[in-house]
Order: sequence, then C-alpha cells, then structure tokens
Amino acid sequence: MGTGTDATPPDSGASPAGGGGAGRAGGTPGGVPDAVPGTNPSGAGPSGAVPVPPARRLGTFDAVVVGLGAMIGAGVFAAFAPAAAAAGSGTGLLLALALAAVVAYCNTTSSARLAALYPASGGTYVYGRERLGELWGYLAGWAFVVGKTASCAAMALTVGAYAWPEHAHAVAVAAVVALTAVNHVGVQKAAWLTRAIVATVLAVLAAVVVACATGERVGGTGASGLLGSAADLTAGGLLQAAGLLFFAFAGYARIATLGSEVRDPSRTIPRAIPIALGIALAVYACVAVALLAALGPDGVAAAADPLARAVEAAGAGRLAPVVRVGAAVAALGSLLALILGVSRTASAMARDGHLPRALGAVHPRFHVPHRAGAAVGVVVAVLAATADVRGAIGFSSFGVLAYYAVANASALTLRRDEGRAPRIVPVVGLAGCAALALALPATSVVSGAAVLAAGAAAYGIRRALRH
Repeated sequence: MGTGTDATPPDSGASPAGGGGAGRAGGTPGGVPDAVPGTNPSGAGPSGAVPVPPARRLGTFDAVVVGLGAMIGAGVFAAFAPAAAAAGSGTGLLLALALAAVVAYCNTTSSARLAALYPASGGTYVYGRERLGELWGYLAGWAFVVGKTASCAAMALTVGAYAWPEHAHAVAVAAVVALTAVNHVGVQKAAWLTRAIVATVLAVLAAVVVACATGERVGGTGASGLLGSAADLTAGGLLQAAGLLFFAFAGYARIATLGSEVRDPSRTIPRAIPIALGIALAVYACVAVALLAALGPDGVAAAADPLARAVEAAGAGRLAPVVRVGAAVAALGSLLALILGVSRTASAMARDGHLPRALGAVHPRFHVPHRAGAAVGVVVAVLAATADVRGAIGFSSFGVLAYYAVANASALTLRRDEGRAPRIVPVVGLAGCAALALALPATSVVSGAAVLAAGAAAYGIRRALRH
C-alpha cells in the first residue's frame, strides 16, 4: 500500500500491500509472492501441476486500478512528517513529492521492460543475476529483504502512533507479535479485505482533505504560511524529503507484473504507468496541501500522526477517531502483507543458500515458512521497540532504492530488440535512486550501507568456502 510496502519483490509478480497497496489474494499486494527468489518460475505446485496462465482480460483502466491499489495506502499516513522535517518548507515538500514520483516512474518502466523478458521469475533478484552477474542479483534480493523488514517496523510504529500515541512502541510490538502468529497459521489477507482497506484509506484521505479545506484554520492561512520560506529550501533537504516520500509510492511496480494479464501489454502497460502514478501523485499532493494548510510545514514535521492532528487543527476533531482507526487498519493490513512477503522471500533465499538453510523449512501442517516468519517477527519486534518511524522509513527507503538501482542498471543492458526503453529512463532512474538513497538521513545511509556490505561479505565468504 503506498507505504512503501511491496511485500515481495514488486516486479516479481506479487504486489505489495505494505507500501500501502492492496491486492488480490495470492501473488499480490497482500498475498503470497507469485515468484520470489529461489522459487519455481513455472508456479508448479507440490504435485507438479502447472497452473493455466491467466487470461488477458485487463485493459488500461484495470491496470491503472491495480496500480493505484498497490500504491495508495498506509504509507501516506506515515511519510509526510519526516519528509516535511527534511524539506524545511511546504514548497520543498511538494517538489520532493514530484521528484519521488519521477524516480518511481523510471523504476517502474525499467522493471516492466525486464519483466517482459523474465516473466514471473523473481524480480530484480533475477534481473540482476541474468544481466549483471550473480552478486548483483543476490544484493538486490538482500536489499529487498532488509528494506522491507524495516518497512514492517515502520508500519507497526504507524499503528502505535495513531492507535495509542502515548504507548506507540508497546502497541507496535504487540501488533508485530499478533500478526506474526496469524502468519504462522497460514492466514492471509483475502481479496475482499484488501479492497475494503483501500476503500477505507481513500475515504479517510478524502475526509481529511475536505475537513482541512473547509476548516477554521484554513481561512487564515496564506500562501506564505502554507508553503513556508523559500530560504529554507536546500538541495540536500529536497533530495532527502524525496527519498523519504519514496516510501509512500512503494507498490507502483505492481503494474510492471501485469504483462500476462492485460490485453496488448506492449501498449497498455506503458500507458497505465504514468496514469496511475499521476493519479497517486495528485492524491498525495492534495493530502500534502491539506496538511500544510492546517498545520503549516513545522506542524506537519512535528506530528507523529499528522493526518489526525490536521483534522483537529481544522476544527473537525470529531473526525480524528475515524482517521486514527483508518490509519491503524491500513497499517495493520500492510504489516500482515509485509510479514507474509518478507518471510517467504527470506525462506526462498534460504533455499537458494543465501541465508541459513534452516529458514527455508516449511511447516508440515500450515504449509508456511514458519522459521523464516518467526525470525522476521523477532527482528521486526526489536526494531519496533527501539526505532522511530523516521529511522525505519529512512532505512526502508535506502534498501528499496538500492534494489531499484540494480533494476535500472539491469535495464541499461537491454538491447533495442529486447524492448529497451529510451536510455534516458534507466539513466535517470539509476541516478535518481543513488541520489535519493545517499541523501537520506546519515544514520539510514550508514546503517543501510553497512548491512549491504555485510551481505556482500557473507556472499563472498560462501563462494570462497564452496571453491
């Protein structure tokens, strides 16, 4: 859900629900990955039966709806506060939102071209391996797992911030424990529940925008109060804010996985990508303007629960409980999908030998990777107890931006006869991912780089021991 929560490698055929996205049961935003690192690309089940490929029934409108469902979600409740603090002004926040959307567009386009060559094969984990070498594929998968683990913590902390702000960390840990247990017995988000969560999120966002636009405080807020001082805008702050807002777009690459489901994919997907991103950008811009109108740039930056604070400041305090419940429901849905997706990706990488093989075990009764799920739950619970939302979002964004940097670098190797996009697209995507990642808060950059380096070292040691 626009949380930045692709629950599985977004271009692997499953769409994230975490990032705020919604999706179908199974390989979608709240479902099981259709293809994750180390899994059988054919999709054959235990009996060896290969499912019939989906019919090509989706048109441009359908693809746009799927993309919006994967983008707009829990991330919008969490990302604006840290982004506003980094941007320093309302102008910077709005420009950062547009910049994040541009990078997302390039990432999605590159992923779509690669997915056409490697359908349902494991996303950038495979693209990097096939186009750049085994190490880069491994690093993409590693970056995805660690980045999405941080997304889990961010979603848990969002639940706490809106449900019970005074005890946010305790609520976050309780949410992680409860949903890890739910995941252990094989419970997944049904398609109807996913759609209901997306409808709830959109209704809450509309209520916030209307309340802030018609509220008491808005009438006295001039452009200078809403946008802040241009003197506060810096290049570093703009890039950092865009990197943090990137978290709210996660899920956009779901469109790139629709090649086997849409009519005339070579035309439909390139059309659907900019339309879906444009609509999501418009929704986020409306929310950003509403927040700035009600709270001002400093007020948005200071609030752990900015949407609830905004309706209160606009004189619509009776809406605040509705906003809090909507945010908590969206974040819980995202968290369930993320724990599900990350545990399955970690389990698949374990079966590939890239993580301890014990994590690849599948429960004989519930048929879930229970050891990987428990390990993910423990790590996320520790992060939820000790980290803050800004740190979790920053670390998550670093990992996911690294993942998409590999996707763009892979797309640069495509030839014209392989469906290469205009070269400017992967170039801007790669440069944008690198710039946004390096501009994130220093703690996120240092810790993210250290974790990637540790993963690379582990990979090197394993190869040395094998040879």
